[in-house]
Amino acid sequence: MSVDLDYFREIWLVDFEFCAPPGERPRVLCLVARELRSGRLVRLWEDELSHRRTAPYPLDDRSLVVAYYASAEVGCHLALGWPVPSRVLDLYVEFRNLSNGKPTPCGAGLLGALFHYGLAGIESVDKDEMRDLAMRGGDYTADERRRLLDYCQSDVDALVRLLPAMLPNVDLRRAVYRGRYMVTAARIEHEGIPIDGDSLARLRIRWPDIQRALVERVDADYGVYEGRTFKAARWEAWLARNNIPWPRLPSGALALDDDTFRQMARAHPSVAPIRELRHSLGQLRLADLAVGSDGRNRCLLSAFRAKTGRNQPSNSKFIFGPSAWLRGLIKPPAGHAVAYVDWSQQEFGVAAALSGDAKMLAAYETGDPYLAFAIQAGAAPPGATKQSHAEVRELYKQCVLAVQYMMGAESLSQRIGRSALEAQHLLRRHRETFRDY
Repeated sequence: MSVDLDYFREIWLVDFEFCAPPGERPRVLCLVARELRSGRLVRLWEDELSHRRTAPYPLDDRSLVVAYYASAEVGCHLALGWPVPSRVLDLYVEFRNLSNGKPTPCGAGLLGALFHYGLAGIESVDKDEMRDLAMRGGDYTADERRRLLDYCQSDVDALVRLLPAMLPNVDLRRAVYRGRYMVTAARIEHEGIPIDGDSLARLRIRWPDIQRALVERVDADYGVYEGRTFKAARWEAWLARNNIPWPRLPSGALALDDDTFRQMARAHPSVAPIRELRHSLGQLRLADLAVGSDGRNRCLLSAFRAKTGRNQPSNSKFIFGPSAWLRGLIKPPAGHAVAYVDWSQQEFGVAAALSGDAKMLAAYETGDPYLAFAIQAGAAPPGATKQSHAEVRELYKQCVLAVQYMMGAESLSQRIGRSALEAQHLLRRHRETFRDY
């Protein structure tokens, strides 16, 4: 397709207002849409929207729908039973693409993007007030309807100003592909994940008892808890007894954040049970898991939110956020099945393909590129397996990830719980083995 706006017969800038209790599909309150070239304006309230079978603007591949965080708009299409747009340009995604890794003083929301380009927008206080009004739900007076429609239109008018400011730096062909992903994200959010509601209810009731039992069972081998309280001094003593070096804060105290525990558990498997226990006790809030009245877990996927461009949904609201054992609550309805599908070492394969590195490609084709790297580097013998050389494989896996995320020796050292010299040695092995990369 063409890479400029001339390809499209019509360009519609669209915004919805809706309310959505945790886990529920949105109740769509209003829609405002404006066609860019003609200036034609559409303003519709809930009762007018519910009687329509499709959107008041074309959805074919020669029409472009422009939004800011388009999965919300597409989610409203789905909630209304409308077809979804064929071509979507999401200015949130494009702003993330253009600014990721750079300072955005006012954030990555619509106001932040407007500020970045020196454009005026609605005052943040007014925006918060209108959001609260939309999320309130219930019945709305005629004045409240007018105010919400005006607020919705103010966002559309902001898109009219923002689009030409951003467009010179937007690769429209690739942007439309990213827009397709936002449509997919909206479908995922709309469908939700089926949850075993009875088991979840029992877990919520018995959670304090389960916590006590988890501590008794796991801590029996460590002795670092007092009741349900983790004791840093006891943990420091256990580390000393087991000769495990541990990252410290500038104050000299042990670093006890979850990222440190996760990294150290990779390097020292004996740390993993305590890390999982701390994660379950400290971060798992079963009451926050967003499950709707239809038994489906739904939350904002926060597509493209992470610095790596990945989704970043709430750990407490999404079934895949808390400890992995909680995924046992996923339960398809009778007569249906759920498939758990994931790429295997996707980043390594992409890096091998883009660089054309023959050794890297050969490592990827073995099915276990991390162990293959260790063998290629002479750190493991031919015929080594994941079981026979688990520790070596983990070190070389962390080295690969560190290189792909542009870590230096110091960061890798902390990640693997080894000296900086050992980290430098691993990075040198990577450079020597994968020279083309």
